Formats: sequence, C-alpha cells, structure tokens
Amino acid sequence: MTGTPDAFDPDWDLFCRVVDNFGDIGVSWRLAKGLAQDHDCAVRLWVDDWASFSRLCPAARSGAERLIADGVEVRRWTEPFPDVKPAAHVVEAFACELPEGYLAAMSVRNPQPVWINLEYLSAEDWVEGCHGLASPHPRLPLRKHFFFPGFTPGTGGLLREAGLLAVRDAFRADPRGRADFLRRLGIPQPVEGARCVSLFAYEQPRIADLLRLWAADAQPTVVLLPEGRVVGDVLRHFGRPDVQVGDVLVDRALSVVLLPFLDPADYDRLLWACDLNFVRGEDSFVRAQWAASPFVWHIYEQDDAIHHDKLEAFLARFLVGLDEAAATAARAFWQAWNGEGDLAASWPAFADALPQLALHTRRWSDALAARPDLASALVQFSELTVK
Repeated sequence: MTGTPDAFDPDWDLFCRVVDNFGDIGVSWRLAKGLAQDHDCAVRLWVDDWASFSRLCPAARSGAERLIADGVEVRRWTEPFPDVKPAAHVVEAFACELPEGYLAAMSVRNPQPVWINLEYLSAEDWVEGCHGLASPHPRLPLRKHFFFPGFTPGTGGLLREAGLLAVRDAFRADPRGRADFLRRLGIPQPVEGARCVSLFAYEQPRIADLLRLWAADAQPTVVLLPEGRVVGDVLRHFGRPDVQVGDVLVDRALSVVLLPFLDPADYDRLLWACDLNFVRGEDSFVRAQWAASPFVWHIYEQDDAIHHDKLEAFLARFLVGLDEAAATAARAFWQAWNGEGDLAASWPAFADALPQLALHTRRWSDALAARPDLASALVQFSELTVK
C-alpha cells in the first residue's frame, strides 16, 4: 500500500465487520451519520457484509462498490484491501482488526491518525477504568485507544443524533401522525385500550407461554413483529408457517402483525408508537432507551454466559429509584426473557409494573440525554488526543 490519495479525502475512516446481523453495522452506520451530519466530518465507512448493510441503507441495494448516502461515503471492505490514504481518525468497531496494508499506511502517515477501538456497550463498573486507555501496536509505531460507550460521565455516552428527542416528542404529541404511520405499515388501528407491543428478539422458544397469556388476557394485545429471528417461534403458536408480510394473526385477545424489516427511521417510530418494546443486541437496545417507554432487552449471548453479568450490571443502574416491587418485577421478567426464570410466571407482576416503568424509563432517558452523545464524545476525545 502506497498511501495514494483517494478521490475522497476523509477525516474519519470507520471499519465494521458484521457479527450480529444488524447490531454492529447498526451502531457503525449511526455513528458514521452522526459524525457527518452533526459534526460536519468527512466520513468513510468500510463494511464487509453488504447484504446486512443494504437492509439499513436502501441505497446500497444497487450493488455498487462505493456509494454516498446520508453524507457518508460507504465502501465495501474487500480482500485485497484497496490502496487508500488513511484518514486522520480511524475507528475499528468492536475490535474488527484493520487490514495489514492499511495499518502499514497508518504508520507512515504524518501526522499519524488517531486510532480508536470502539468497544461494545456495557454498564459494568470496570468500563470507566478502561475508557480511553492506550495500547501500543506490537510491531508498528502506532497506539490504539479503547473507547467505551456507557451510561456514566466516565464513559463515551450513547449514540444520539441531534434533534432525535424533539422529533420523538412531536411524534408522540400527534395522534393523527401515529395513526398515519401505523396505516402506512399496514397495521390496523388498535382497539381502544389495547396494549401495543413491538417484538424484535433473537430466537425465543418459550415465547409460546407468553403468547398464551396474552391471548387469554382481558386486555387486548397487538404485537408488531418486524422480520427477524424470533418470527418462527411466534408463528408456531398460530400453526401458520406460511404467513406473508402484512398478515394479521389472531388468537382471542392477541393479534400479531408481521411487518417488513424497517429502516432505522421507521424503527424509531415503531418504538415511539408502542407501549412496550422488546429489543435485542446493542443498537435497538439504545434506541429503546431514547424511546423512553418500557422495554425488555434480549442480550446477545456470549461464551461462558458473561452476557448475564452485563445484563445484571445494566439492571443495577437502570432500576435505581424505582419502587422495590416494580424493580423486582422488572428484574424477574428481564431475567426470564434471557433464559433465567419462568416467563409466564413473571409476566403478571411485570404487567402491573408497566405504568411505573413508563414514568421511570422517561426519567432514565432524560438523565441520559443530559450527557454528551457518543459521536460528540468521540470528536472531543480525538481532539484532546491530538493535542
């Protein structure tokens, strides 16, 4: 690699290898757009899984090797890696390991790039101690800095684009706009008093227990189900393997509407339109917190069950200030949703706690919003690192 200038001269290079279908690329895509749109940075995003990315960015469905979308240059991460000049700031998302040739070009760039490894989100206590630490490359004269998103002032914050919460509040204050949104997705207007639930999760074989409860409940439940890994488990409850997007399945008080995969903007609206949101991984987990409605997190399963530690660490922060009975109910249901407990047995107390959780989650969201967002923190960190 010679470092030949590319046609596009970026301030930032972001690298993403897709591991969790939409979690890694969802975070990387939002960060790239945040840097470009909120901080006027020239951003180049390298993606290895074009198929997953094209679900989030329709412009990528053309099959092009390179495109400009939402102010970001997006490139396929191919092998061999193309000969490009490294940007002044380089982010490898989630320790995805940069191409050797690109690393070599970084080592001879003058001035050297600020090199950042963007880590996964965690509420664990040790994160603050590791945030911002530098690590020298074993062979090249380069240093990599570890950057942790998080929930405390000692971390990098959460992804939140400028104006998001104002748009959310305007949507919530406009019942006609909500109705128009649901109609556009082909969702029948929920009956008065119905509980509206969005369901985005990994495989969840025990969901049949919960669906039976909802079907027998006095309160109607409308489940809005985007395409994803949990769909098969839901359809087995209805004995209908052949449903199409837009179909409505009904079992007494329970209705399920199968939705297409939604782009990021419509997924936000879906979260804002619902009374309870089931989310998975990292990207939708963060968006649920900005939605400020009760939510349940399906955490990505990791080796040695360390995901349970991350789940408990978040609950320990999130539930502070909530009434003890409501906090106990929320913890029990979240644990059951993540394989530790009885889903059906924990639902009634959790359902009773939903009004308190609605108020609590709004306060939680407002408190998070008072802190710098991830893109802003990253820009500030890189500027301080250069000095």
